Amino acid sequence: MARTSREDVIAAAGRLFADRGFHGTSMRDLGDELGLLGSSLYSHVSSKEELLVEVIARGAAKFDEAAAAARAGDASVAEVIRRLVAGHVDVLVEHASEARTFLDEARYLETEERDKAIAMRDNYEGVWRKVIADGVEGGELRQVDPVLGSIFALSTLNALVRWYDPAGRLSKGELADDIAAYVLEGLGA
Repeated sequence: MARTSREDVIAAAGRLFADRGFHGTSMRDLGDELGLLGSSLYSHVSSKEELLVEVIARGAAKFDEAAAAARAGDASVAEVIRRLVAGHVDVLVEHASEARTFLDEARYLETEERDKAIAMRDNYEGVWRKVIADGVEGGELRQVDPVLGSIFALSTLNALVRWYDPAGRLSKGELADDIAAYVLEGLGA
């Protein structure tokens, strides 16, 4: 019989939190998912909240990695936005559990951990705002409020977790291209 690792527990928690929500997932559910007694989980983690913190941090890290890759090298603002969109879509599709948990479940954290999660989200959104502000300042984008522009783009992207099917008619790349075109048109690129 394979030994269950902390990594297995975190991955299973991410799947369950994404599918059922934090409050809809019990340690017993997690134990059932892993074929363990709920009490056995406590040899890997101290609480369900600890798991939520870990899954959210992993989701935030994936978005941050995508943003860093999008901004690497010399590129026009429009190209950076295309890369930001593609990276965001990639995280939503390839790391769906962590992404959905990061987007939807942070509100259930205790105050200190919730504040950290909000800071992670704000940091990522700040990258979008900076890119848009640079585009406005450099004349590549129309005069648009960078906060509003980033909310528009991220709201459109984050809705994908509710309707996009990777087995559907649009590939991940086609979807990213189409969304980038809409976002760039809205920003006046």
